Amino acid sequence: MKKLLIACCALLLSVGSFAQDPNFYIYLCFGQSNMEGNARYEAQDTIVNPRFQVLSAVDNSEVGRLKGKWYPARAPLCRKGTGLGPADYFGRTMVENLPENVRVGVVHVAIGGCRIELFQKDKYKEYIKTAPEWMKGMLKAYDDDPYARLVEMAKLAQKDGVIKGILMHQGESNTGEKEWPLKVKDVYDNLLADLNLRGQDVPLIAGEVVNADHGGTCASMNPIIATLPEVIPNSYVISSAGLGCAFDHLHFDAAGYRIFGQRYAAQALKLLGVGLPTAEELMERTVPASTNMHGCDFPRLDQDNRAYFRLFAPDVKRLQVDVCGKRYDMLKDEKGWWSAKTDKLVVGFHYYFLLVDGFSVIDPMSNTFFGCSRMASGIEVPEGKEGDYYRTQNVPHGQVRTVTYFSESQQKFRRCVVYTPAEYEKNTKKRYPVLYLQHGMGEDETGWSTQGYMYNILDNQIAQGKCVPMIVVMESGDVEVGFRPRPNKDANAERNLYGASFATLMVQDLIPMIDKTFRTYTDRENRAMAGLSWGGKQTFDITLTNLDKFSYIGAFSGAIFGLNVKDAFNGVFADAKAFNKKVNYLFLGSGTEENMGTAALVKSLRDMNINLTEYVSQGTAHEWLTWRRCLNEFIPHLFKR
Repeated sequence: MKKLLIACCALLLSVGSFAQDPNFYIYLCFGQSNMEGNARYEAQDTIVNPRFQVLSAVDNSEVGRLKGKWYPARAPLCRKGTGLGPADYFGRTMVENLPENVRVGVVHVAIGGCRIELFQKDKYKEYIKTAPEWMKGMLKAYDDDPYARLVEMAKLAQKDGVIKGILMHQGESNTGEKEWPLKVKDVYDNLLADLNLRGQDVPLIAGEVVNADHGGTCASMNPIIATLPEVIPNSYVISSAGLGCAFDHLHFDAAGYRIFGQRYAAQALKLLGVGLPTAEELMERTVPASTNMHGCDFPRLDQDNRAYFRLFAPDVKRLQVDVCGKRYDMLKDEKGWWSAKTDKLVVGFHYYFLLVDGFSVIDPMSNTFFGCSRMASGIEVPEGKEGDYYRTQNVPHGQVRTVTYFSESQQKFRRCVVYTPAEYEKNTKKRYPVLYLQHGMGEDETGWSTQGYMYNILDNQIAQGKCVPMIVVMESGDVEVGFRPRPNKDANAERNLYGASFATLMVQDLIPMIDKTFRTYTDRENRAMAGLSWGGKQTFDITLTNLDKFSYIGAFSGAIFGLNVKDAFNGVFADAKAFNKKVNYLFLGSGTEENMGTAALVKSLRDMNINLTEYVSQGTAHEWLTWRRCLNEFIPHLFKR
């Protein structure tokens, strides 16, 4: 009976009875400096899904880790003073593509500059005797036996999960040695034996060194690394082709490590039966963005509002996509195709750019929009039915035309965009009220008719009888280039001058030209002005000093800061009764996710007994969806007295 009990215990140990959670997948990571992590990590590398964890092999005061404890696997994974490595984005990619109930953990031991002999049980002592001085501190962190520390930590990890594979990056210090694969096999076999693992269950995944296509100093080692599967049947080699490198051509750069980690993960996932989707499969479960160039399949959006990008650029060394200020490294396959997936995006319109080797350009597959003081790519993340008010419907459509005119005040030709309602061409004797509609800083006169879809909003409301037919005029407002104070000038004074030239132009040139060119009513009762962001400030500056010309006023997320309502604009708000009689409608709108001070302005005006309408767009920030909603709320109240 005693012998039977001992035999049963041995059998249980051999099949990994220590594993408490079969859905906690453990990967051992070892090697030299590239596995250690040699690139400086960035803010994005410190945010990680808690399902990806690291078992700290050393105490690390830099990130508050203690040896032998599990932690969320933010960089650095190795030791204090190390950086970003392939294991970082290996784990991120794994948890992103595995079921929610699966966690991924890494046990990470690596020594910069070491030869493979440091991990061989019968050779490490002799090797350490010849180790350079700069390596001895690193060795001491592992009690001069990194292999033993790896095994020690792996045994701890086996109490919590199941070892699913071994990741390695090493070879630079053994460049040219044809015996290297046999030495790696020795390390691999010892790990299997010491941890009671079976080779068929635990693959070895090894990466190439910096490739020849980036002038890799040790690139001649890659053909030797390629022979590893001939020696270890369950081993796989990960290509480094196309990955960016540091100036020394020995180490990868941060973007290279991120993509390298994704490549490691793609292989590990494949072995788990979870292949990353092909381009064809991706297209089956996503839809092209409505903002794409005609005939272009990418960018695409899935049902969770993640955006997918795919480009062919075989000669580019680093490619990123910048959406709303967040940069995503694109993954390059060996055929030269780059791809990336974003986080979930909020609904609405977003500017984005491609960063090609660090240089910002537009995406050739996207329509272009003037924003951020330049031509930009854009992606529309669609709303549901609630967004139909700005979509093209089967109703009579007005016209959006470009008008060139000469400005006497500026002595140059200018351009504006003018919307006329569908009926304008039919009744040539009818006159129309005019809304002057301004965009924000860094945008131009095309913004409302491209990003804003104002023509659809007007067409749909006019057809439904919600608003009266009107002409809408949009001008650049002299704010196409973002605010930049002149050197040695007071920034606040400069800010007040920014776009101020538009006031003179509008009163002296634009309004007279519109009234002369189009069939308009020319009295103040039939003239309105509204603007978003800086255009909202311009609206206040112009209308409140020219109330003989305007009777309807709107500011959408208006950049109206620090306004002393008691004496602003020559005390226009001081006599509330006179103001309310003169201004037929004052509208202030903003989104719940922005902080432009609109709520405070509303309160201060109401405290002065000023009549106004406040609108708050739920769930939106300083963005075009907020401003479309504001326009949709604003125009039904115009010209109905």
